[in-house]
Amino acid sequence: MQLNKNISLKKYNTFGIDVRAKYFYSVKTIKQLNTLLKSLINKPKFILGGGSNLLLTKNINAHVIYVNTKGIKVTSENKTHVNVSCAAGEEWHDFVLWTLEKGYGGIENLSLIPGKTGTAPIQNIGAYGIELKDIFVSCEAVERETLKTKTFTKEDCNFGYRDSVFKNDYKDKYVITSVTLKLTKSNHTLNYSYGAIKQTLENRQVFTPTINDISDAVIKIREDKLPNPSDIGNSGSFFKNPIISLDHFKKLKSEFSDIPSYPINDNDVKVPAGWLIEKAGFKGLRLENYGVHNKQALVLVNFGGASGQQISDLSKSIQEVIKKIFKIDLIAEVNII
Repeated sequence: MQLNKNISLKKYNTFGIDVRAKYFYSVKTIKQLNTLLKSLINKPKFILGGGSNLLLTKNINAHVIYVNTKGIKVTSENKTHVNVSCAAGEEWHDFVLWTLEKGYGGIENLSLIPGKTGTAPIQNIGAYGIELKDIFVSCEAVERETLKTKTFTKEDCNFGYRDSVFKNDYKDKYVITSVTLKLTKSNHTLNYSYGAIKQTLENRQVFTPTINDISDAVIKIREDKLPNPSDIGNSGSFFKNPIISLDHFKKLKSEFSDIPSYPINDNDVKVPAGWLIEKAGFKGLRLENYGVHNKQALVLVNFGGASGQQISDLSKSIQEVIKKIFKIDLIAEVNII
């Protein structure tokens, strides 16, 4: 574990924003993490995972701890299910591929989501009809100031839509060190009712899909819709899909007949944020070296050299216009620092 000073974080965030960390450490073991946290008690700390859900607008004048721990193991199993524990520093997609190689089902719909596994519970990552909470068992975490290890169950995490206790009551208080999921060994429950997956499978003439088929379809969809961060800086979906009342939706429907929606319950519906942003005229917008992606309006992009503040200002402009046109508050899914 080496201390680096005044290091650029450009390669540590998927937006490719070139800000600097006053102090930077990469920890590869939990022992290293605990030793470092002990030495930094009462000092400002910034925990960095994959940097995939992060927009950095300024230099980090703190001790940046990059969690780079590795390891995947089966912790228990029976005839039908297996519990798998994954270290926080493993790339999420690598973990998905590992489960597929073993024939374990449950997270194939979450293929190609960027970022580290340790950040998955914080965000309650989700895509194509699946959320992490659906297969989540627990996570281990170290309290930053006391160094005590705690196991958080699904109930403890208080998962919501792209939300958890780690974004609220326990924000900046714990470092997640591992995540345990319950996966199926056979007779997998396949979820491919999501339109794009079903259509992709049909295009490939796959009518009895396996977990690998679904993963391949999801990867194809994501690659077609979303820019690769290694080519164009981005953080995937920048905003949450807003949930509005049915009455509000009916009023919008009378004015915008093509507005799509997904029922949540008898009183609320979810509206695609990407549709709202595109309808407001932002899709494909380019301002100097940043803007809105031309294939998916939900994705803000850094074409190279943009500052985090520029992208943040653009996001605020989008929020203001959406509020004015649709009377809807768009909430950022990305953490803006």
